[in-house]
Order: sequence, then C-alpha cells, then structure tokens
Amino acid sequence: MNDDMPLLGFGLPASGSWATPTTMLRVARRAEELGYASLWTFQRVLYPADGGLDPSWDAAHNPTARPADDASYRAVHDAVLPLAYVAGHTERIGLGTATLCAPFTAPAVLAKAMTTLDHLCAGRLTVGLGIGWLPHEYAAAGVPYERRGARMEDYLRCLTALWTQDPVEHSGEFYTVPRSHTGLRPVQQPHPPVLLGGSAPAALRRAGRLAQGWISSTREDVGRLGDQVALVRAGAKEAGRDPAALRILVRAVVDLVDTDPGPGRQPFHGTREQVLDDLGRLGAQGVTEAFVDLNFSPRVGSPDVDPAEATAYAEWVLDALTPAQPA
Repeated sequence: MNDDMPLLGFGLPASGSWATPTTMLRVARRAEELGYASLWTFQRVLYPADGGLDPSWDAAHNPTARPADDASYRAVHDAVLPLAYVAGHTERIGLGTATLCAPFTAPAVLAKAMTTLDHLCAGRLTVGLGIGWLPHEYAAAGVPYERRGARMEDYLRCLTALWTQDPVEHSGEFYTVPRSHTGLRPVQQPHPPVLLGGSAPAALRRAGRLAQGWISSTREDVGRLGDQVALVRAGAKEAGRDPAALRILVRAVVDLVDTDPGPGRQPFHGTREQVLDDLGRLGAQGVTEAFVDLNFSPRVGSPDVDPAEATAYAEWVLDALTPAQPA
C-alpha cells in the first residue's frame, strides 16, 4: 500500500434498492467501527422521463459530469435527511454531501439546515456544493440555467455571510438578505467546511478562491487529477489563501474482484491490493481524501439489483478496504 494513502471515507447508501434505512445504519455503524473517516451522500432531484440522461445533451454541456451508470440516478434519496438519520447513531465519523446543487435552495434556507445538521452531528459536517448540470432540475426548481457560475459566486458569499455575520446583511446580484438575526450559529467556527464540485477551469479556481476544497466527479480522469488540483490551488493562491490548507476529495467508484483483471485494468477495478494501491497513488497528485462510493456501481446503486446481493457486496468492499483494524 502507498504511504501517501489519503483519508478514506465511504458512500452512505443513497441510491438503488440497497438504500434502505436499515442498511444506512448498518453501513454507517460498520464504517465507523472500521475506522473510515467519513460518510457521503449525493443529490439527484429528478431523472428525465424521455431518454434518461441524454448523451448528446451531456456532451454539449459538460462531458465530464456524465455518471458511470445512469441507473444510479433513477432512485435517489434526499442528500441531507439520511445524514441527519445516521448522525444520532454514530459518534466520530464525518458526514458530508458530495454534492448538493446549491441554487436549488435559497442560501438562507440552506444555511439554517446545515447549521442544524452541524448541531445534530456535533460538528462533524462537511458541506459539499455544486452548480448542477441537468436543465430538468433547474426548470423544476424555478431557477434560470443561464449564468450558473456568477450565481454560484454570489451564493457562496451570501452563505458565508449568513454563517458568520450577526446581524447579517447581503445585497448581491442574485441573492438578498435584509438586515437580520439568524439566531443560531454552527458548532464549527466560523462555519462548516465547504467543498465545491465542478470540472471546468473556472469551477476549479472558484473552489480555491471561495471554499475549503474541491470534490471530483464520478467520471474524473485519474491521470488528470494533478492538473486539476493545481488549478484549485492556483485559485487559492491568487486570492491570498493558503493552497496547502485545501481539502481535495476524490470519489472512487470501486469494482472489487478476486482475481487480477489483467492488461487494460481501469483505476479502482481489481483485487484488494490493486484497489488499495490505486487509492494510495492519489496522494501523489495532491489528493487529501477519497471515498469509496458504491452508489455509482451497477452492482449496487441500481434499483434493479437484488438488495441482499448489493448489500453483501458492499459489506465485502467495506471490510476489504478498511483503513484500520476493528476496535
């Protein structure tokens, strides 16, 4: 195993037939027992009825965002409520969203919800945000799809003000908060860490300028991570912030097998030793954290798979890649 192994987390059951309340608790407790650093959820509000996630649309708008398996987006729980559910049944493991589409929720509403969740989990929360890429969801949320980047910039400044100012007042191009008291402060000060998603150069620099780190997508080219991390850190440096303080989180869609797949093996697909080596190599590219997300595995995250088989496979992966011996 590589000595540069990042902190290792696990995807909480959120998508498909295995994502039941019972399995959520089972995975959360076992991950904490085994020494995993964090648990993560993700958001999918809608799945288009006609044509699914159309490849032609995706290529035109954001080719890097297309998921590994569209079935993983067909039946997804809310991203926040499962974290609140498992918060009361765990004590140490971190909890995070990877990611929420920020514009779908007003900054003041999101700030209040995340502050409450930070209290429920006693300061273990990381808020992962993105701008989304599916027009259907923007239409349903009543938010214009255009100028998403500029909207996100204003959103982040408004969100930070809501968490750190009392009284708070914000007047931006997209969001306004009249002079008010929010009445509740987050446990973590000055606020829960915010990580941003996105693959475009502007999004990468934004993560460095305005957030505490970056989250990769499901289809990120592992060979390009070093270049992307460099852009994130360049954004921090340009803003007069410490690039070394940023968190860099990578989602690893693992396909664990008993025997070596042989030539042409893809990253995170292979035996236990091969997958651990892949995860360890991430550190050399500046990655500080990774999490194994089986919600995007066709063996687990689809509503069509047998839930017992999906859970059994997930528990095998959870145990095989454990970062620490059980207590």
